[in-house]
Amino acid sequence: MFDLNLPKLLILAVIALVIFGPNELPKMAAQAGRALRDLRRIAEGAKNDLREGLGPEFSDFDLDDLNPKRFVQKHLFDDLNGDNGNSAARTRTTATAQAVRPAQTSTLLAPGERAPFDPDAT
Repeated sequence: MFDLNLPKLLILAVIALVIFGPNELPKMAAQAGRALRDLRRIAEGAKNDLREGLGPEFSDFDLDDLNPKRFVQKHLFDDLNGDNGNSAARTRTTATAQAVRPAQTSTLLAPGERAPFDPDAT
């Protein structure tokens, strides 16, 4: 997100040392660490409250699934690969793949001949 690498971090450290001084810098770092720890604890508490509020039917819910890229990957590509462990989805995918492939014993229709009616196809 911020693309921080070692040279940029060193420049930020030097700027912080100049602004706050060598006596105040450890105190500021400790305060920043505490603030980050508190923020993580609040976020984790919010996640737990959300999971408890959703109930047991959403016990496998993952907040990463709200990311659109992850959502598409999970619900589209995992079903196609059969990686999600859901046998119904795997069966549905296999049936779809078989329906798309032409039958091995199919013959071409003569001109003007009507195709046979298949009630399962409609």
